Amino acid sequence: MRDILTREDLHLLMSEFYLKLLADSKISYIFIKVAKIDLASHLLELVDFWEQSLFDRGSFRKNVLQIHTDLNQQSKLSDEHFAIWLNYFNTTIDENFAGQTAENMKTRALSIATVMKIKM
Repeated sequence: MRDILTREDLHLLMSEFYLKLLADSKISYIFIKVAKIDLASHLLELVDFWEQSLFDRGSFRKNVLQIHTDLNQQSKLSDEHFAIWLNYFNTTIDENFAGQTAENMKTRALSIATVMKIKM
């Protein structure tokens, strides 16, 4: 397997990841009923976020912590939700990619999830 190198790689990864999340009733309701995401635009925002985060390219400027804090006020994000999210995230990366960027992405996701849990 190759490493994550392009925006297209990130889009593939996010698409596969969300297939898993949205199939799991323990977490899918947050995206479908609470956040009411439009999947196509949400995937593009996620790709923008990770492209900025991993490659220092792009113009993503939203406050991710605030978005999730607002969501947490609507429906409590539990430790279980974070564990499910991280598990699918890491599994999806491992199923599709291998390399330094893939490992950096998993480490960064864990850091983000940890900070969010602390701040909420």
